[in-house]
Amino acid sequence: MSSLVKEDLEKKLFKPLSQNLYEFIEIEFSVQDRYYLCVSVTKNEEVKIIMVKHYRIGLDEKYEVTKKWSLNDLRMIDGKEADTDNPFFDLHFKKVYSLEAYSCASKYAFVRTVNKLNHAYLKKDLRIVNFDSTYIDDDFIWSSNNKDCLVLMRICFYAFNLVCLSLCPLRL
Repeated sequence: MSSLVKEDLEKKLFKPLSQNLYEFIEIEFSVQDRYYLCVSVTKNEEVKIIMVKHYRIGLDEKYEVTKKWSLNDLRMIDGKEADTDNPFFDLHFKKVYSLEAYSCASKYAFVRTVNKLNHAYLKKDLRIVNFDSTYIDDDFIWSSNNKDCLVLMRICFYAFNLVCLSLCPLRL
């Protein structure tokens, strides 16, 4: 489903703007409408973070840009609590935008993409706080291009270790 939405977003919104869409996540912004938070790169290699409203008119899917920021203006991404599985995070521009992702995994996927594009294009010191850095950094041993699979793989690894440790007899 998400690949179909991504194709539709690229065709109807980003290609006409001469931008390449790298990542998008669904965010909880309004009860009635769907909203996506997108990360794209322009022809001039400027990284943009764009909030898009998705709605239907008859059978036609429509997308409308509601907010647009430059990655250069992003001061910090705050994941609220690194130790809990929550979808809430803040984007700090001149104003702070509190957002709720569809899932914690999509929140991390978004931040990984922003971090990767920051290193590729801007190389600025972007503050990413209250996130588990093992799921953000690409140089980590478990990093992967499968994005959300990374989180699942780490959970399985920890669960396997806990099972193994619980089966080991204790010698006193």
